[in-house]
Amino acid sequence: MKEVLEMSYASLTKQELTRIDSTSSCCRRAELSALVRMNGTIQLGNGRFSLEVSTENNSIARRTYSLMKQLYALQPEVFVRKKARLKKNNTYSVRVFPGAEKILQDLCILGEGMKRISGIASELVKNECCRRAYLRGAFLAGGSVNNPDSGSYHLEIVSTYQDHSEDLCQLMNRYRLHAKWIERKKGFVVYIKEGDKIGEFLNIIGAHSTLFQFEDVRIMKDMRNSVNRLVNCETANLNKTIQAAMRQVENIRTIDREMGLDQLPERLREVAEARLRHPEVSLTELGQMLPRKVSKSAINHRLRKLDQIAENLVSSSQ
Repeated sequence: MKEVLEMSYASLTKQELTRIDSTSSCCRRAELSALVRMNGTIQLGNGRFSLEVSTENNSIARRTYSLMKQLYALQPEVFVRKKARLKKNNTYSVRVFPGAEKILQDLCILGEGMKRISGIASELVKNECCRRAYLRGAFLAGGSVNNPDSGSYHLEIVSTYQDHSEDLCQLMNRYRLHAKWIERKKGFVVYIKEGDKIGEFLNIIGAHSTLFQFEDVRIMKDMRNSVNRLVNCETANLNKTIQAAMRQVENIRTIDREMGLDQLPERLREVAEARLRHPEVSLTELGQMLPRKVSKSAINHRLRKLDQIAENLVSSSQ
């Protein structure tokens, strides 16, 4: 239980994806093609190819092994290597030899003359289910996603080749995910930064449990932000109301000191005396306190007249 709690959100997402049961061979092929293209290395020795697919995630290694065994009825070798000092994670490698050439050609990674096929072969993703499977494999191989509790939303998939990243970006945008790609030092990155689009991507690749967690956190975060905006807005309006009331009271006192409130017209005097008695109430409440109830706009109009009278009195005394 402790291990699960300590896992990153991206790791939990990948762990869920590796448990998906792909019954269709075309979907298995599409997912494995993405895994091999992005995590695989080809070695040539004694005129023969060997294929090795490496990852630091043991669940992904098991997934790769299982897909190879199901599709090609072979028994790949599995190696566990300790990484260099100060690096805690192991590296898990699934190796195929012989039979690598056939697999690489069937997965549309190598073509005639054993040349690399650029981008994503259209035959791999011609079906809707296969497109989702390929995106799942790509995320398992090179994907990461921020914890929804963090300050921002960000999902990315890192690939070695530009042509593959471009095709991956196009494939994602067939679902209107607003994906983009950029070049970095270690490769090319396809990314999504919108929270709702990240949720849609997780749904597309089948990460439903972690999607629910993502949406729960996102909804709570949006609610907190909305409440904060409302509170800030109400606080700002309250501050404006208090400052306006203080200015009105000060101006009324200036009028009382310079000429006396009894010299004011009756309607202005009633408002002035009510504001002095109740400096804390709103304009609407103030209008309800007068002998003849008046509207908020009428109260505001009379208070502006009192402000003007006070300004004139101050100007004439200088």
